[in-house]
Amino acid sequence: MATPQLAGRHIVLGLSGGIACYKSAELVRLLVKQGASVQVVMTEAACQFITPLTMQALSNRPVALSQWDLREPNAMAHINLSRQADAILVAPASADFIAKLAQGRADELLSLLCLARPQHALALAPVPLLLAPAMNREMWAHPATQRNLAQARADGAAILGPGAGDQACGEVGDGRMLEAAELCDALIAALQPKLLAGLRLLVSAGPTFEAIDPVRGVTNLSSGKMGFAIARAAAEAGASVTLVAGPVSLATPLGVQRIDVQSALQMHDAVLALAAQQDVFVATAAVADWRPTAQAQKIKKDGSGRLPQLQWTENPDILAAVAAIANASPARRPFCVGFAAESQDLARHARDKLLRKGLPLVVGNIGPATFGRDDNSLLLVDAAGDRALPPADKLDLARTLVSEIARRLSEQGGGA
Repeated sequence: MATPQLAGRHIVLGLSGGIACYKSAELVRLLVKQGASVQVVMTEAACQFITPLTMQALSNRPVALSQWDLREPNAMAHINLSRQADAILVAPASADFIAKLAQGRADELLSLLCLARPQHALALAPVPLLLAPAMNREMWAHPATQRNLAQARADGAAILGPGAGDQACGEVGDGRMLEAAELCDALIAALQPKLLAGLRLLVSAGPTFEAIDPVRGVTNLSSGKMGFAIARAAAEAGASVTLVAGPVSLATPLGVQRIDVQSALQMHDAVLALAAQQDVFVATAAVADWRPTAQAQKIKKDGSGRLPQLQWTENPDILAAVAAIANASPARRPFCVGFAAESQDLARHARDKLLRKGLPLVVGNIGPATFGRDDNSLLLVDAAGDRALPPADKLDLARTLVSEIARRLSEQGGGA
């Protein structure tokens, strides 16, 4: 079972007026499921769309509604709520509420606590403020809204979304609040340490598919989950992440640029076009070593019991090509991390890859034991020796690996 990502965290969830309040109920459920304690704060307008009773039942806490609530011993709910929070998320954030923040107005509890939150680097515990806009497409596009959003960003708020699609008014376009799961992931990401801030990271993930004929091909059982987890963890850590993905059915991690490919040659071309501009390359993809000469038409059975002879060509070694770029650079950029998915003798094969390709780090796992699973166990192999990472959720392992990469980059002077 995956580790709760918000265990021990206290989240203030603000609701301003908008039909998207119905999504906030699911958001509370997800945040609580991830281990967070959630204090809901609602504006008067939000209470027209969903009841405080609903939000209290889901959060297991009385909903804060007014700055005049005398239940607070010091009558300063806006101070107390902001000081207790690890993060403040306003979802939905209406056009009116964003305008209030941009102008520094604070005439009710939610805007008051946003204005009062600790937000400077010198503060003991700066509190992130995340806004999830929700409004009609014309309201979103209006110059006043865009000015207000720019000011909110300049003042330190993070803007999540919005999404695009059908709107409650019957129109279609930008302005939909992101879905609850997306907002939960964004909040988790906001609370991760920014170990790779300002760096560029390239990840290859998933299998490749080498066509035999128009309907058949050669591939493998890689699901891409480990590579996608690494891309997510790197983006959470502040890196600018590009993910080159083979044919997999996985959602793109938040904040990650994705390039989809099919074959090893396509992956080679996509990676090599970007590699020299990257600070880190993590090669998790299970790339086919060989490709057949594809037949123009479907190969039909002829009753002979024999498959027609296929001609095979060795695919280029993507990781070796990128490592050659790194080893030729005075700055040794990008820092290359190889993956070794083996069926036996993991440590020996991983070290052989490390030495043969001139890599600073190889991450090994037993492929058949992890393909398609949500958990994994890894072996880190470098010039100093081997270190095992015990079985864990792939995202937890990805965050550990990101920490390892950040430490090694720091030791070599940033890697750029």
